[in-house]
Amino acid sequence: MTAIIEFKQVTKRFESATVLKDLNITIEQGEIFVIVGPSGSGKTTSLKMINGLIEPTDGNIYFKNKRIKDYNLQKLRWQMGYVLQQIALFPTMSVKENIEVIPEMLGWKKERREKRVDELLREVDLEPEQYRNRMPGELSGGQQQRIGIIRALAAEPDIMLMDEPFSALDPISRTSLQDLVLTLHEKLGNTIVFVTHNMKEALKLGDRIAVMQAGQIVQCDTPEVIRNQPKDDFVRAFFDEAQNGYGQVKLAAIYEGGFFQSASEKDLPEICLDTSLSQLFPLLAEYPAVQLKDSEEKILGKVTQSDIFRFLSQEENE
Repeated sequence: MTAIIEFKQVTKRFESATVLKDLNITIEQGEIFVIVGPSGSGKTTSLKMINGLIEPTDGNIYFKNKRIKDYNLQKLRWQMGYVLQQIALFPTMSVKENIEVIPEMLGWKKERREKRVDELLREVDLEPEQYRNRMPGELSGGQQQRIGIIRALAAEPDIMLMDEPFSALDPISRTSLQDLVLTLHEKLGNTIVFVTHNMKEALKLGDRIAVMQAGQIVQCDTPEVIRNQPKDDFVRAFFDEAQNGYGQVKLAAIYEGGFFQSASEKDLPEICLDTSLSQLFPLLAEYPAVQLKDSEEKILGKVTQSDIFRFLSQEENE
């Protein structure tokens, strides 16, 4: 396969903090490359370097064998679709106008733009006659994100960058849009770089997965290899739930170690302190956090995926 993106010894520092350290990545043309890890691990920073929104402190990033910094950034970004968690449709523009933004900038003729809008709406099961003239405020969250995806595809970009695009959606919409990404990828053969903190999502979507921790890649491989041959306990705990080695570690250890947040939150699963980490992982694949309760059913706080990552990181370093 041909490399479309390469990171070569990339480091990024913000003032005194090192966010990425000596990062080396090769992303192949036509693959779905998923970057997964806790908050603060460097996922989004890595993604934003691909389209030049963030510059590396050291090292170089290449797109089609040419350094990103040697491109005209505006023209480069026209070759890259970008989908964010914050759906970010232009609220005063119709669905049609939102989808047309980049093609119009590229000078596409009106007839070509209109044809592209209608064919893309049909790809995501939104009837053009019914939806092209609607305003974003008239759409559900899932429908808005569908428009966000096809807007990023409208100008037929070489690569799609997707930064936790479904994490704010309900589970049904999230599953539907994951299936949509796979369907469109199979049809178009485009390259996708997808950032997520959801391990189940990474396993479902990725041709390859890069697991990040503290600005470095812990393991980069296919879902099958990561699931069956995790490099260490940090990876194993999230991708090999059945044999993760933490069946005897209880949430009491998380709580006693201070790896939780005192603020509670509604609509989250409630679990006891004697629950094992192996029982917790499937819940954290579906929910952003779980609430801890003691033997008297008192809510003690909540635990997030990032809290678990911090706990496991400490365990590795001891």
